[in-house]
Amino acid sequence: MPQLTFLPFAQARRQAAATVVVDSILPRATLTLAHWRQAPTPELYRDDTSAGSALRALLQQPPELQGAQFVTANHFDVDGFVGVWALLNPGLAKQHETLLRMVATLGDFRELDWQHPLADTALKLVCWLNAKEKELFYPPFGAPELRRREDEASAEKFAWFLPAFAEVMQNPNLGRGAWVPEYERVRQATEVMQSSATQLHRYPELGLVVVHTPEPLPYYALFGPTAGYDMVLSCYNEQRYELEYKYTTWVDLESRPTLPRLPLQALAERLNELETTRRLWTCDAVTDTGPQMRLSGRGLSKVQRYADPDQRPIYASSIPAAELETEVVRFFKTQYVGVEPRRYWSWDETRATGVAAQP
Repeated sequence: MPQLTFLPFAQARRQAAATVVVDSILPRATLTLAHWRQAPTPELYRDDTSAGSALRALLQQPPELQGAQFVTANHFDVDGFVGVWALLNPGLAKQHETLLRMVATLGDFRELDWQHPLADTALKLVCWLNAKEKELFYPPFGAPELRRREDEASAEKFAWFLPAFAEVMQNPNLGRGAWVPEYERVRQATEVMQSSATQLHRYPELGLVVVHTPEPLPYYALFGPTAGYDMVLSCYNEQRYELEYKYTTWVDLESRPTLPRLPLQALAERLNELETTRRLWTCDAVTDTGPQMRLSGRGLSKVQRYADPDQRPIYASSIPAAELETEVVRFFKTQYVGVEPRRYWSWDETRATGVAAQP
């Protein structure tokens, strides 16, 4: 395999025929390795994460990879970074494939199997990536606030992280000063999730998990036990709630079939009929990376919605938790009648299912 060079996305547009694109779409790229919905990733390399696709390609060495000179991505996140780094460091990537897959899954889907012996290391690496990104640059989805384009601004992140990652991956203690705060917060929250203070109600036919836990928690703890499910209804003390479609239904998930996302407006309207506070239930569009339904206050920015639930306001409802859970479960059971889980929903098919499901 030839030694690839990272090329910022703006420059890669002019070198597409010689460029592998990761976790993004670049017209006329020699090879696409992305889990984005309807991305032209070859079937042999499809994976739940884009990093997983890159690792599959490394193992199989397709002709397109042999003839490539560059690798690029149009944004910086954990999954895309791991995929780019793996293609630039194939020997180390193959050696640490399992760990890298866990890092990418935690970064994108916020899921972590605490029984796995590498789970603790994966969390440390993701926390290090998160901390250094915020310290040195800007938070995820923060480029527009700096009046910059993500595909241009993110090149600076790649330039810093690509040469720094290998050393920390092999010895996470070298980055301890950065990863400790978030790591300890997640570990403490994970203890709450695993304690008797938390109850999980699973509805596998809907892909829904209802989490009853005292206080809002970091996603890496909250979503850890929701692997295999695509919606989470979080119910906190004082009747505070959030319903969220996970990122698993924004991408083309390879490992299992899923149900398509449904528009949540009708459910929000039903809850507004029951709500007696002055706040209104609002929801995001199905094409958002992680659509939420929640009681409105001051509108949340994309940065705030991507941040952990314990870092944003969540307002008290007049609806008791048991009643809310009943309404949410009833809505999805009704709306998903006749809809079967499968792989590779297009956005047109998703929208059509939502239209057909409306009363």
